[in-house]
Amino acid sequence: MSKVEQLTDANFGEKTSSGIVLIDFWAPWCGPCKMLGPVLEEVAEEVGSKALIAKVNVDESPAIAQKFGVRSIPAIFLMKDGKQVNQFIGLQDKKTIINAINEA
Repeated sequence: MSKVEQLTDANFGEKTSSGIVLIDFWAPWCGPCKMLGPVLEEVAEEVGSKALIAKVNVDESPAIAQKFGVRSIPAIFLMKDGKQVNQFIGLQDKKTIINAINEA
């Protein structure tokens, strides 16, 4: 079972309002997004309850992507208590992502 949660228009506000949340903006047709998927699963396994690791499909939730100004994917946003604290564009390695979560 995946440890990475899918966020939608319906649950986005509730899931991102508190704690540390890493959000991957992606699409099924995006090659680098597909490569990032297994990395995020490993990150979710390693950080456990310290942070929520989540994905937003930009084709299914364009309003959320627009709110964050996502222009290219994959785009990773790190939030703490509902506020953006970090951002990465493009494929990232596990160490970079985990370090960012630990800093938050």
